[in-house]
Amino acid sequence: MITPAPVRLASTPSRFFYGWWIVGAAFLNLFFTTGVIYYGFPVFYPAFVASLGFTRAQVTQGFLLGALVVGLPFGLFAGTLIDRIGARRVILSGIGLIGLPLMLMGRMTHFWQYELLCIAEVVGYTLAGPIANQVLIAQWFRARRGQAMGYAYLGLGLGGVVSPVLANLLVGNFGWRAALEISGGVILAVLFPVGIWVTRSKPSDMGLFPDGAIADDLRTLDSEPDGRVVSVAAAVRTSDFWLILAGATLILSSVNAVIQHFILFLKDQGHSIRTASHFLSALLISSLGGRVLAGYIADRFRKKNTMALFYLVLAASIPLLYLARQPMAAFAFAIAFGFSMGADYMLIPLVTADRFGLASLGKLLALIIMGYTIGQWIAPWMAGKIFDTYHSYRLAWAIFTGAGLLGAAAIYSVSSAAIASGAKLSGRTAE
Repeated sequence: MITPAPVRLASTPSRFFYGWWIVGAAFLNLFFTTGVIYYGFPVFYPAFVASLGFTRAQVTQGFLLGALVVGLPFGLFAGTLIDRIGARRVILSGIGLIGLPLMLMGRMTHFWQYELLCIAEVVGYTLAGPIANQVLIAQWFRARRGQAMGYAYLGLGLGGVVSPVLANLLVGNFGWRAALEISGGVILAVLFPVGIWVTRSKPSDMGLFPDGAIADDLRTLDSEPDGRVVSVAAAVRTSDFWLILAGATLILSSVNAVIQHFILFLKDQGHSIRTASHFLSALLISSLGGRVLAGYIADRFRKKNTMALFYLVLAASIPLLYLARQPMAAFAFAIAFGFSMGADYMLIPLVTADRFGLASLGKLLALIIMGYTIGQWIAPWMAGKIFDTYHSYRLAWAIFTGAGLLGAAAIYSVSSAAIASGAKLSGRTAE
């Protein structure tokens, strides 16, 4: 077994390390592919209903069909591609499948066209969205991985805050068809140049080391510092993989159930739609601070403990909804839930990389994302069924509080001795 040469951090200030340009690229990717598509696209739903005669079920059916039929199986394929050819090429492929369908939606007249374009959007999102960007950051950073991931995921949070406002402005000034064409064109115009001229899959592509380190022996350029080479088959045979999957699924299902029903719930509690929207904006703005702080804490303490702590706070904040008739209680919930929600997606790749290394990270993240995506679709439906049956969300909030606590416990139970045992899991080391 080759003993890695000693590696030390370069004396050059970290702000000059090219990896921070990679963080900027990932920020933009997540802003457009996730922030805009996830939070901004629903602004167009009323226009689809009024102009094209779509039902309310149909406007969401396109993405639901894409997620279940294409997104789930394609996620594993995307993870395999990322591990084999690098995140850069995969991201570039996905950008086209996000921007072009948006532009074509500006010309659609039939529901079947909408369904096909939504399916293409889901494929694009799978290629250019969270999976590829999480692997990208994990490749470029190790010691500062949490901090870098936090900054990159600010793009998702900021996209969530501003994209509904921008989409409304475009629709109001140009109409919904032109607004869709402009949105798709901007995505292509911004992300293609960034992907071509800025994004690089690994620091070794530029003769660099993660975090801007320098080494005495360039033969260690592509090796894991701790010797881990963990295969997918070995990883999925561990309880830790299933604990990460279960914890992420329980928490993200709870998050999506609350977010999808938040405005409807506050309206039931006597708040106006405008006031409810302000509470949602406060929640999303609070998540920006959570993303930055979670990254800093994760670099200084055990990442799985940081993840468990944020998940615990998130679950503990849900009972504040029982007091949501009071504006201060609703505001307190928005701040606490939003802040802890800032750690929702971004800590998953950090804990997974810590536990299993980078060699199969794309495929492992694809499996995890495929798993929690199912929960994210089921949970809001379940909350709606509970309300339809009991005319109240009280039981739903109790269920999702319990689910969140179980999710935090699952993440806390992940092994702390992951690095030491990683090579043994795979049964081989770098030789």
